[in-house]
Amino acid sequence: MSLKFGTDGVRGLANRELTPEFALSLGLGVGAWIAERGLSPLVAIGADTRRSGPMLGMAFSSGLNSAGVSTLQLGVVPTGCVGWATRRAGCGMGAMISASHNPAPDNGIKLFGADGAKAGSEVEDFVLANLTSREDRPIGSGIGFETDGCEFVDEYVQWLVSIVPENLQRMRICMDCANGAAFNVAPRVLRELGAEVTLVGAEPDGDNINAGYGATHPVTIQRLTQETGADVGVSFDGDADRAVFSDGTGRLVNGDRTMAVWSTHWSKSHRFDPHVIVGTVMTNTGFERAMQGLGVQVERVDVGDKHVSAKLRELAGKIGGEQSGHIVFTDHAPTGDGLVTALELLRVLKISRRTMTEAYDCYEPWPQLLVNVQVRGAKEVAASEDVVAAVVGAREALADEGRVNVRASGTQPMLRVMAEGKDEAIRDRAVQGIVDAVVAGHGGEIVGRVELTHALGD
Repeated sequence: MSLKFGTDGVRGLANRELTPEFALSLGLGVGAWIAERGLSPLVAIGADTRRSGPMLGMAFSSGLNSAGVSTLQLGVVPTGCVGWATRRAGCGMGAMISASHNPAPDNGIKLFGADGAKAGSEVEDFVLANLTSREDRPIGSGIGFETDGCEFVDEYVQWLVSIVPENLQRMRICMDCANGAAFNVAPRVLRELGAEVTLVGAEPDGDNINAGYGATHPVTIQRLTQETGADVGVSFDGDADRAVFSDGTGRLVNGDRTMAVWSTHWSKSHRFDPHVIVGTVMTNTGFERAMQGLGVQVERVDVGDKHVSAKLRELAGKIGGEQSGHIVFTDHAPTGDGLVTALELLRVLKISRRTMTEAYDCYEPWPQLLVNVQVRGAKEVAASEDVVAAVVGAREALADEGRVNVRASGTQPMLRVMAEGKDEAIRDRAVQGIVDAVVAGHGGEIVGRVELTHALGD
């Protein structure tokens, strides 16, 4: 089986690449890890709204049950609920059946440790090495079985409500659930807090997840927030582990700006300690400089919220995240939860008695450009002599007035070329030189060009 774990679990085209047979074998591998480490033989499982979710979920659960591991079935829930229930129920591991922001035909399986954090490479490598069938499977009462986890979903909702003791009464909020995992839980939480909610992207049919809605299509929430005159708009991705926002004028609030609003408020309130934020190689330098002005240091790691989480643990930090809206608040969870992100931002707006429009101008971003180039062997292409030479040339051109980053996607056959700089013309030439090297020398094809100052990073 050729599927491998990437930046955020294992993903593929459902029923072609990610098959029920593979899911069953993955369940056996997870069961082997649980037995090897003497962990609790119980795994919490959630899913988003994809048509293939039940098919893959049943196969994965069957593999676990065959390995003597029982399953706590949460149903369609945000990814954050899986991590929360894994901790709350004392599970040995957790799993989310989702391909996040990918289109509906794709699906994936991401694993969580007993602490609710994303499983590390040690777990993933072991699981992949133990996919094969075994003869010493348990029989009789040793076989695992399924239990209904709906009570944990209800407890998760009440836990989320407790994050905002000030409530959200009189706050008008637009919400886009991407026809995904948040469609039921998210509006329920905000309405229990007293908010007036205008809802879109909450009619999943198994095939419409992320289709024109959600965090990867932020224009939907931007337009809706502006048209309705709401105080703020929030948009989740398919599995709701990230969130982006819109102010009342329709301006996008990405992960950098979300962290800036939150950190500025608590820093000025003298309740931000330690004075550190964990970002990624994509984090905007304008944001970094603004935080430094508040006495807050920004540390960078590779893209992926599991890298953010690991660095936060090392530094005992309170907040870290990505432009895409994956933000980790360690007081609540060891990994990203889009609903927690939304509630933390809304709470700051409530306490400070400011609208998102009033809070928006907390820093001036350096203009960023991201070009996605589809190419086979993206990692090898990034390390090739001609591409490396182009990157060196771009860095020399930008000097101290900009930055360039080239990385292979962890989820798609793609090279992501990003540059930022105070001079947009120099920035654009820097990016183009690298892209030309990938296209001309390696058969790459440009599939996306995004100004990250105004739109989402991937």
